[in-house]
Amino acid sequence: MEKVTIDDVDGRISSADLTRPVGDALGTEDMAINYYELAPGDTFSPGLHTHFDQEEVFYVQSGTATFETKNGSVVVEAGEIVLFAPGDYQMGKNDGDERVVALALGAPGESEDGELLRDCPECGAQTQHWMRMTDDGDEVEVYCLTCDTVTGTMD
Repeated sequence: MEKVTIDDVDGRISSADLTRPVGDALGTEDMAINYYELAPGDTFSPGLHTHFDQEEVFYVQSGTATFETKNGSVVVEAGEIVLFAPGDYQMGKNDGDERVVALALGAPGESEDGELLRDCPECGAQTQHWMRMTDDGDEVEVYCLTCDTVTGTMD
């Protein structure tokens, strides 16, 4: 048995105000678990994305999260849970005025087959993107896989 206190888990760089990789702290192998706190305007991820090899569940503990999908928006309020099957595109965000606190669970474990879509001003279209750590290790860049243009950063 393993037990951790969420507040004791170090945060990591993400598009959310606070992300704590709880599954890493617990040592889970077959499930990813992340604790999120989103300030107004924050997102769970830097763009519309999918995991082809993982289903994802979000439990909203407080606040209201809005998930953009290819089929429209889904609003998930405190006490509600939403499931995204492998291949479902989504981007969760906090469109409200109060903080969103949520737990994300993914199975199986860490996803290795996904796609992240963002608008690229250089390409003039929505293109596939990915993320890389900057040389100084203080930020994560989100960059276009077509032209290598950096379209966002997270610190």
